[in-house]
Amino acid sequence: GLGLTILDPHGHECDNGEVFVIPPSIGLSSSILNRDHHKEYYAGTPKGSGGAKLRRHGDQVERLANGYYRAHGRVDDTMNLAGIKVGSAEIERTLSTLPGISETAAVAVLPDEGGLTRLVVYTVLSSGKRAIRVAKLRRLFQKTIREQLNPLFKLHDVVIVEHLPRTASNKILRRQLRSLYSGCRK
Repeated sequence: GLGLTILDPHGHECDNGEVFVIPPSIGLSSSILNRDHHKEYYAGTPKGSGGAKLRRHGDQVERLANGYYRAHGRVDDTMNLAGIKVGSAEIERTLSTLPGISETAAVAVLPDEGGLTRLVVYTVLSSGKRAIRVAKLRRLFQKTIREQLNPLFKLHDVVIVEHLPRTASNKILRRQLRSLYSGCRK
């Protein structure tokens, strides 16, 4: 007996989106070591039907016609670019090997006006490489993506940061980066 709901990026119930757990449920944690439990699992989550409090699960799930479900993996780790599913790690692995790049985080951002998701890459430059212009980096990243991954993947923006936000277990918080990017545009 686990209650769950599937929501699209706008918080509406759907058949293919992020899965949220409807508490209470056996086995859910009540605290996290060195982290804020509420912030990790409840902050910013939409309300369920009837105003139910929802707990973030973090996986993308598809409800199938026969009553089964298909798990598509972490919401933070997959994106749909030009109708093609790709993992963030694949893009990051390719771009992080470029000279002057320490690490990258690829996220898909929904435009306010709707439409296809846009690829945004956050990047941390290697020491001493602070003078790289965003426009130059964007051209380099786009060329690399086109040649090494898929020519259909279009890079929308590059954001240079000092460090990437991480969980206590050192996973990149892509959800936070998406939210940060969306907030910057408003």
